[in-house]
Formats: sequence, structure tokens, C-alpha cells
Amino acid sequence: MKQFFKEFKAFINRGNVMDMAVGIIIGGAFTSIVSSLVDDIINPFLGIFGGMNFDQFAWNITGDVTLNYGKFITAVIHFLIMALVVFLIVKALNRATAKFVPAEDKKEEAPTSRLCPMCKTEIAIDACRCPHCTSILDAAAMHELEAELRENASL
Repeated sequence: MKQFFKEFKAFINRGNVMDMAVGIIIGGAFTSIVSSLVDDIINPFLGIFGGMNFDQFAWNITGDVTLNYGKFITAVIHFLIMALVVFLIVKALNRATAKFVPAEDKKEEAPTSRLCPMCKTEIAIDACRCPHCTSILDAAAMHELEAELRENASL
């Protein structure tokens, strides 16, 4: 249990939690703006074509039981507008940070393999002899290797 609280304390103390809290507060305020946009501007405009606001669409199932599917349509419109705005904000932030962050120098990795000139199979870059066709690839390196092998054998 102590480990759990220790991990939780470390999580709370990270900077990301504060950023998330600020994002939630601003998101809540932004939600009211989007709700007003949908309820006060978009729905009346769409009501011109449909004859009424989506909020007023309902199906009276029995007596007091009503299925308010118009409110669901309004909630879907809220979600789509919110998702579009968040997408545009994230896209703009990514573009802005890409301009300010210097491009990392891409280091080319040294090749670790090469092709055998005789059989065209991939072999290690420092190989003296091809393991597939046994052709000598680098005569000087082969002589050094043979000398090293003779020296090790005499020890």
C-alpha cells in the first residue's frame, strides 16, 4: 500500500498533472462557448431548413415517457465541433513547435553489411572471406587474419 501512495505522490508531483488540470478547466469553459454556438447559432440556422431546432425533436412513446432524440443530435453536433476545434488547435501547436524546435541532425549510421562481389549475398562489413561462396574479399585483410591465427595457434 505504501508503494501505491508513493507512486501516486510521484504522479501528482509531475508537471503533466498541472497541465492536465489547466486543460480541463479551459476545456470546461470552452464547452460552454461551443454549447452556445450550437444552441444559439447553428440550431436556429438549421431550423430554417428543418422547420424547428433539433432540441425540440422528440418522440412521445407513452404518456409522460418521451424520447428526446433531438437533444442527442445536438450533443453529437457539440462533439463534432469540439473535436474539430481541438484538432485545429493541436495541428496549429504542432506546426508552431516544429518552427521553434531546431531540426535534429540526422546522423547516418555506418553500414554493418555489404554485398559479396562474387555471389551478391549480404555479408558482414569486416569479413575477409564470403561465408557462402568462400571467395577472398580483401587479400590484405585475409593475410592479416591468417597471421593472427598462426600467432594464436603458436601460443
